[in-house]
Amino acid sequence: MSNVVSSPLYAAIDLGSNSFHMLVVRHVYGSIQTIAKIKRKVRLAAGLNEHNELSIEAMQRGWDCLSLFAERLQDISTDNIRIVGTATLRTATNIDVFLAKASEILGKDIEVISGEEEAETIYKGVAHTSGGQGRRLVVDIGGASTELIIGEGFEAKALTSLKMGCVTWLENFFKDRQLNAANFDNAINAAKNAIRPILDNYKDIGWDACVGASGTVQAIQEIMLAQGMDELITLKKLKRLQKQAMLADHLEELDIEGLTFERALVFPSGLSILIAVFELFSIESMTLAGGALREGLVYDMADDLRCNDIRARTINSIQARFQIDADYSEQVANVAQRLINQCSNCWISERQGSDLMIAAAKLHELGLSIDFKKGGEHGSYLLRNLDLPGFTRAQKRLLADMVQRYRDQLTPMPEQHAISTINGVRALRLLRLAVLLTHRRNPELEPEFNLENQQDSLTLSIPSQWLEENPLTSAELEIEANRQSDLGWPLTINAK
Repeated sequence: MSNVVSSPLYAAIDLGSNSFHMLVVRHVYGSIQTIAKIKRKVRLAAGLNEHNELSIEAMQRGWDCLSLFAERLQDISTDNIRIVGTATLRTATNIDVFLAKASEILGKDIEVISGEEEAETIYKGVAHTSGGQGRRLVVDIGGASTELIIGEGFEAKALTSLKMGCVTWLENFFKDRQLNAANFDNAINAAKNAIRPILDNYKDIGWDACVGASGTVQAIQEIMLAQGMDELITLKKLKRLQKQAMLADHLEELDIEGLTFERALVFPSGLSILIAVFELFSIESMTLAGGALREGLVYDMADDLRCNDIRARTINSIQARFQIDADYSEQVANVAQRLINQCSNCWISERQGSDLMIAAAKLHELGLSIDFKKGGEHGSYLLRNLDLPGFTRAQKRLLADMVQRYRDQLTPMPEQHAISTINGVRALRLLRLAVLLTHRRNPELEPEFNLENQQDSLTLSIPSQWLEENPLTSAELEIEANRQSDLGWPLTINAK
């Protein structure tokens, strides 16, 4: 009989200006496992008139959506449910009418949170799901508001919620459905005017990296990947997407590779806001966050999941879920780090390169939980498809490529965009050596070794006595030297 106790469910519902979202999760092995994601386009903001009154039609769309959500909430403890309303519900003058019936449908009170509280919760969602060091500038473009946050760790240092979003900018600047330069210029300039009052303060605080959250940024990244670009969002790429959008005369004719039909209507307005943010803040590049408002609500309820090292929490969770030998994985990671340290002149020149190699070392045996013979392939598939908070999509792909090639036959690394090609190859070479040097799975039985490099030529020196006492590992190291050398990566095993 299984002794595993079923973990409780948590639900977070976000009554947004464009869509209503419900996220249902459970707490598993120190991490969050998504059980359900439900989204319905309600277009609440489009139902506001000039007096900021919600139309009965818009409210009915919301109530109909919540009636669907209510079914899933029946089996979840009310203490584990949070429901929040954002920009449109903050604005609506007849909000009481909507909330009274909405709360009755859901059996739970709805919190209409302030713009600052929304920004703070978004930041918590980003902090709990995205890796990286230093200060982050977080940008979240919603239907009727845009949140701009600077934070470090789990602490927000600047919080702003601006009254502009992809739905309101659609109504204000693309109401005629024309995708011309004038409409884009007006939308971008208006966004800049909304941002300027906070600009100096944000620049004074400063940031090390920029992260985008939620629908607009996610849609842009999906378009970029569909068109063969890497995952880093830049102003040059945004301008390229603007040109693609302007190839259509009317919004209804918009046809961009990678853009979903349901996102098309608000895409130009969201793109305009993001271009304004990039230009005013002089942002070099932006990555997509792993979470935002809903994830922030969930992690608030499951506060025992707070961990300053998001990647470490993710790796520990994966090791527990798939019964990876954590002690041996740590041994491989330690040997890999020693190999890096012995190389001269920052052989792996990007910090991300060495960090991702260490992560791959800790997860390299993931596929053994399924099968030994194709363990690398199974591990690669899992890493490509598992939710890995703290790792971007490109970083997940690099981990998967390294884990697929950590043993046996060696094939060239495919094109990837997480780090430079040369650093990706170098990380794989050292990972394979670390696995071979730890075959006996006991740190006390490892050989003393020294690795030297001349450009991409490696010489691994090991005491001759140890090689004589470990003939299998000695033979495998010679085979590895031939494999790497045959691919143009010279490797010599030197008995000393």
